[in-house]
Amino acid sequence: MILAAAVASLWGFNFLVIDWGMTGVPPLLFVAIRFLLVAAFAVIVPPPATSWRTVVGVGLFMSLGQFGLLYTSLALGLSPGLSALLLQAQAVLTVVLAAGVLRERPTTAQSLGVALGVVGLALVALGRGGQAPAFAVALALAAALSWAIGNVIARRAGVVSGRGRLGALSLTVWSALVVPVPALGLAFLIDGPAAVVGGVAAFGVEAVLSTLYTGVLCTLIGYAVFNSLLARNRSASVVPWVLLAPVVAMASAALLLGQLPTAGEAVGGVMLIGGVLVASRPARGRRRRARHRLRGAPVTTGLAGSHPVEEVARLG
Repeated sequence: MILAAAVASLWGFNFLVIDWGMTGVPPLLFVAIRFLLVAAFAVIVPPPATSWRTVVGVGLFMSLGQFGLLYTSLALGLSPGLSALLLQAQAVLTVVLAAGVLRERPTTAQSLGVALGVVGLALVALGRGGQAPAFAVALALAAALSWAIGNVIARRAGVVSGRGRLGALSLTVWSALVVPVPALGLAFLIDGPAAVVGGVAAFGVEAVLSTLYTGVLCTLIGYAVFNSLLARNRSASVVPWVLLAPVVAMASAALLLGQLPTAGEAVGGVMLIGGVLVASRPARGRRRRARHRLRGAPVTTGLAGSHPVEEVARLG
């Protein structure tokens, strides 16, 4: 829970940092440079213990698709706070995709938590006011879908098995190798050679600091932790925590940019937090075993110390 909340906070502040550093730099060029930095760590990080199809899939959807679309939406005028909000549609999309692809049926509490989170997102959206570019909004939602697909691919791979957190870090680093060349090619195709050359020339201190924050903290560390959580837990238990990201983004915008939240944003933010807490509440059987462990009493469980019903479901 602490790790998931920390990652959500990093990602929430990430939207302001991206918008701050991308001035004068084409969005897809910015994406290419960000993941070139991450991919450079492949020199010291061994490849993940999974298929190359998984590595390419995570790179295409969780990295290139998500951030290529997100950066472009920001460049088209979508505000950092609203982009953070729209991207969290991935939480609902991931739970739905995981239920269909991985047969992971969310519990009642998790379904209720996601529902509260969705209502909170709607309240925040209604409370923002103003007009957002329709195409930029569509791109942000497409980025959310791309992230959700990447989540399911990472969860299905379970790359941390037998290698601890290094497996998740390896997947993050090696999947980044998929991003720079296609992103740079798209930048030349969409923005043109002149814009790309001008973007390289405009790559100043702000862009460097933004790249370090997004590349090292948000991508290298954040996604390594997030992928590790996905591989060791049900998707519906991990993903709802990311609903905290827009709350962090809006709070940061209020403190640093003077963009104070409206009443709708404040109420929606509270509901988002409530939804995360409800969705992360352990099942009754897990709470009972935790109390027994604290008291030093033996607990009857299924295989490998897991809940018997969950173990049967996992095995087939």
